[in-house]
Amino acid sequence: MEKVRIGVIGLGGMGQEHMKSIKELPEAELTCVSDIDGEMTKKICGDYKVPGFTDYGKLLESNLVDAVLVATPHYSHPEIGIAAMEQGCHCLSEKPIAVSVKEADKFVETSEKNKVVFGVMYQQRALPEIRLAREIIKSGRLGEIRRTCMVQPNYRNQAYYDSAGWRATWKGEGGGVLINQSPHGIDLFLLLGGLPSKVVAKVRTRLHRIEVEDEATALLEYPNGAWGYYYTTTNEAPPAAFMEISGDKGKLVYHDGSLKFYSLKESIPEFTFSAKEMWESPEVIEEKLELPECETGHKEIIKNFCRSILDGEMLIAPGEEGLWTVEFMNAVILSGRKNKAVDIPVDREEYEGLLDNLKKSSQEKTVKETKRVTDPRFK
Repeated sequence: MEKVRIGVIGLGGMGQEHMKSIKELPEAELTCVSDIDGEMTKKICGDYKVPGFTDYGKLLESNLVDAVLVATPHYSHPEIGIAAMEQGCHCLSEKPIAVSVKEADKFVETSEKNKVVFGVMYQQRALPEIRLAREIIKSGRLGEIRRTCMVQPNYRNQAYYDSAGWRATWKGEGGGVLINQSPHGIDLFLLLGGLPSKVVAKVRTRLHRIEVEDEATALLEYPNGAWGYYYTTTNEAPPAAFMEISGDKGKLVYHDGSLKFYSLKESIPEFTFSAKEMWESPEVIEEKLELPECETGHKEIIKNFCRSILDGEMLIAPGEEGLWTVEFMNAVILSGRKNKAVDIPVDREEYEGLLDNLKKSSQEKTVKETKRVTDPRFK
């Protein structure tokens, strides 16, 4: 195999952006597309000169693909991905890989059973600042993590929520800011700081006319006893994320795309008990960082996915790690909705019960015009 034949399923804003990337990659070939909207499918087929299907099952049976890129609304990610994997196709899923951890488990298990490559579209992992931060942590220079913090503001206006009937509903989307705007930030937070073992959260709809949350906050506890804090919203501007990962040998600070690393000459535990004078503090050094030269963005994740299929290259964003984000989001929603502490791993059946009840109370939503437009800031 010289190129990976890819079928794109879901022709909304993100699906169309991914098609542009596939066309530019020597490792990939766009061979077909699928969307339930027949008019949209027909238009894209004409633009890209490829076959199209309104039934993704027909695409999987066409023998035109080695892999699929799933860019549909959240609930259908595991359904489509699992069907593809059972046909022997590799799968790259848009984020999140599922709405619930139970469905995410099935997705991961199916990829392992069928021995296919499974990736998730977490393109921010490819940023040079994140690659370097991971290396600092892996090298041990940060030491044992003692505290984490992430404040992840986003902004969305009401017109955004009114752009599609599935948006901001429990039945159509399965959550609000946590499941739609925040997965990329949560992924980085967990990638660098690890997955907590306990969550105490609050969630609410503070501003918008929607039935899901537009604000969430959580106190976190980790297996080693470290504490953390997380906050996200769609009610705040400018949307500049702030993250701190504090270890006993230093601190990483990531703010609005900029990375800083402060190292200590002696670790906190060592210095605390070796210092002789009452006002002594560890010597702090702000290290000069040299960012690696690397490709970034959606295209880099697709290229890496194809090279993993072709040559066994290690995935930047493996699908099984996509489970972490779903675990975290479910824990925050469950804790916030039930007003109680929640352990991680989340009780799968308890979360399914909560989600089923929320979907039953979900209201049908009509919009004047469905719009399929990708945020131009995140390509």
